[in-house]
Order: sequence, then C-alpha cells, then structure tokens
Amino acid sequence: MSKRQIPYVDLMSVQSGVTGSLNLGIVKYPDGKTTKFVVDCGLFQEEECEKYNRTFPFNASDIDFCLVTHNHADHIGRLPLLSKKGFNGKIYLTKGTSEFIGDALTDSCKVIKNDAKKNHIHPLYSEDDKDRAISQICACEYETPIYVDNRIKVTFFTNGHLVGAALILVQISYVGFDDINLLFTGDYNNKNMFFDVPSLPEWVCDLPLTIVQESTYGTMDSSEITYCFEKNIYECMYYNGTAVCTAFSLGRAQEVLYILKNMQDTGKLDPQIPIYFDGKLAQIYTRKYLRSDCLNIKPKMRNFMPQNTIWVDKSVRPRVVSSPDKKIIVSSSGNGSYGPARQYILNYISRRNALIQFTGYVTEGSLGRRIKDAPHNEVVDVGSVMKVKKAKVEYTTEFSAHAKADEMIAFLSQFRNLKLVLVNHGNPDVKEKFAKRIVKELEPKDVGILGREYFFRINQYGLVRTISTKFD
Repeated sequence: MSKRQIPYVDLMSVQSGVTGSLNLGIVKYPDGKTTKFVVDCGLFQEEECEKYNRTFPFNASDIDFCLVTHNHADHIGRLPLLSKKGFNGKIYLTKGTSEFIGDALTDSCKVIKNDAKKNHIHPLYSEDDKDRAISQICACEYETPIYVDNRIKVTFFTNGHLVGAALILVQISYVGFDDINLLFTGDYNNKNMFFDVPSLPEWVCDLPLTIVQESTYGTMDSSEITYCFEKNIYECMYYNGTAVCTAFSLGRAQEVLYILKNMQDTGKLDPQIPIYFDGKLAQIYTRKYLRSDCLNIKPKMRNFMPQNTIWVDKSVRPRVVSSPDKKIIVSSSGNGSYGPARQYILNYISRRNALIQFTGYVTEGSLGRRIKDAPHNEVVDVGSVMKVKKAKVEYTTEFSAHAKADEMIAFLSQFRNLKLVLVNHGNPDVKEKFAKRIVKELEPKDVGILGREYFFRINQYGLVRTISTKFD
C-alpha cells in the first residue's frame, strides 16, 4: 500500500497559551471515512485571547465526540457553545468529573450572562444550551476501555491534578495496520493530597505513543517551590490582621481548608480565630467532597474542615467585611476577578494589616495579576474602583495542581516507545523551553509544539509532517 493510504490523524490546538484548552483531532481512514473529535472545550481567560471565545475554527456539527480531561472552566467552559453551534455527539468524562460539571456549567453560564449584560453584548450561550450540553454527558470509569465507535477506543486513567481528572488514551484502529496511540495529559500532576494516584499500567508504558503534554510550569523545577503560605498566615494573625485567601472553587479551596486545619492541629493557628468560607460554587463542591462516595477521596481526608469555620453567604458578607477582628477568609474566585473574592480584595487592598494571599496561577488580565504586579503604595484598579495598594499581597506555587518541569520529565521517561511529544498548554516561551529540555533529556523520536498554527499529521509510525492551519 502507498503511504497516503495509511490511517492518520491530524492534531492541532486552538489555544496558544494556558487557557481555552481545546485539541482538535481529524482521523482519516484508507476507506475514505473521517472521524473528528475534540479533547476539552474551555474558556479563554487571557484578555488578548478573548476574541477566540465566540468562534471555533471548525464546524461544530462535524464533531463526532468530545473527551473531557477535568472540570475547570478553561477546559469545559465552552461545551455549551459547542452544543449551541451544532455538536450532537457524546461528551465522555469520568464519573468524578460528572459529579461537578453540572454545577460548574451553571455557574459559568451565570458569569457569562452577567458579563454580557455589563458589556452590552449577547451572551456566549444560554441556559438551554448549557442543559443540552449536560444531557450529552457520558460518565466513565477509570481504566475501563470504551468504544466511542467501532474503530476508536478510549481509556481514562487517574490524574493527580484534580478529583475526577484524567489522562486520556485514544487508540485508533484499522484492519491491517498497527494502532495510532494518543495520550492526552490534560493538566497533569503526579500527586494529590485527597486521593492516591496509581502508576500507569505497564502495557500503556510499552505502547508506541504520541503524548500531548501540558507545560504550564515547564520552566520551574519542584526544588524551586517556595513554601510561604503557613508563614504568611501566621504572621498576619500575629499582628491581628485579616488574611484573604483566594482559591479556585474545586481542588484549591479544599486544599487550603485542609492546610488551615493542619495548622490548628499542630499549634500553628489558634482554633479560636474565625475562618470565613465564601463562594457559592466552592461551598457546593466542598459539600460533595464531604459527602460523595464516588470521588475516591481517602477516608482520612474526609475530615478536612478546620475548627471555627463559618460558611458565608451574601447576608453575612457585610458583617465579615466590617469586622475589625483578626480573621481568615477563604473565598473564590482564585483569580480574584469574580465571586466574593473581588469584594474582599476591594475592601482590604488598602488596609496595611491585611494579607491578600493568592494560592494559584493568576491569569494575564485578571484582577489577581493586576494586584500581584502593582507596586506597593501605588493606585490599582479594583473593578473600576481606584484603590491604593497598602495590604501585603503574596503569591505561592506550593499548592499548584500542575507538575513542575522535572516531574513532567520523569512522567515522560516511563514510556519506552515515545514516537512524538507535542508540548501543549503553556505560555509560548515556556512551551519552547520545555520542548528543548525534552529533546535534550529524553531524546524521543520527535518533539513538537502544539498550537493554532499547525496540524501535526500522525500515523502508526509517529510524525508524518506538519501542515499549516491557516487560522488567525
């Protein structure tokens, strides 16, 4: 048979940076049939990428199925738009992710509606679009292969990034040819304090593989992490201040609460100091952590709530803000741009005895990034209100749900037949530096950088060639 008759898949990514995750795969078979699929369908959160949120560089009605790696807005936030524009296939994800995604999309829909009203534009999608997307969900077990059609098999494996997160193995078969094996890491981590992360089965490590590897922290090694959260909280409480800890609703909020409990248990934090827990979605997720039996959470981690935790709603919030007593506030959103966190930042950014502690990545263009980068005693814009930055503002990577560069190299090194590594999900300069490190340390057959500019054509032997996408 000639080369052009060998089955192949063209892969590209619609995002050039960290948010807006969506990988497009177009499978071509020798009999002329084509299958199109996407892995994730997230919202862009960087200001310069906002223009990409309203469109897809493909016809949504042509997509046969969708795979979801995990339940964060930058990976699932545009699923209702995909359905709105004509996608009628199934959305495959883990049972753990299925526990959260309905609440996540409902919250996303609300935020999008409010932003559209404020900016006098049409919302990206409606409640009906959101409900349609939810009706297309198919929840799957870890390590149980499913056939999305008679030629494509998909298997989800545990990923430490988040409860319910998965590495996704896609195996494309055609009679007379070896399989094309694609492994999508999504946002990857090798550990999680709430559940055990088993090693991948040996049979996966032996496969001839193309791996789509995230690279968010591709220029930082784990040895470079500075552990400062407990010290910052302790000092703030010592001086009778207020600590505002922003946290992502799923994963980070629960981790921060556990660390505060651990500080109480070890005598580093007085249990009499009130801990105010705010953010409707974060509270919904936390209740599921405490009660759900299908999240694989370790039994000893079910009791992660600190003493003297007060759950806050909008009726209580003004009293929390006005109280002069020392206290800790844990609130979403992690970037500070949405949710009650923005109100707390507005009220505490100009108080010298306050700490604003960001516990995760703050996206370019977000309120969190503006606050973090602003010089002390300079005026900053907090939701169109001008405030002088007098509070102590800190940022830590110690909670990061992403593996660092050395950990990602260790992850890739377990695969004994790497045909191609496609570096994805990172700032452009980070992706390039991490790709070079992979080449030097692992010497796989080929390494590429996934983005909007090129399709990577892949067959059973690995990389065939790259093809310009001609997308803006």
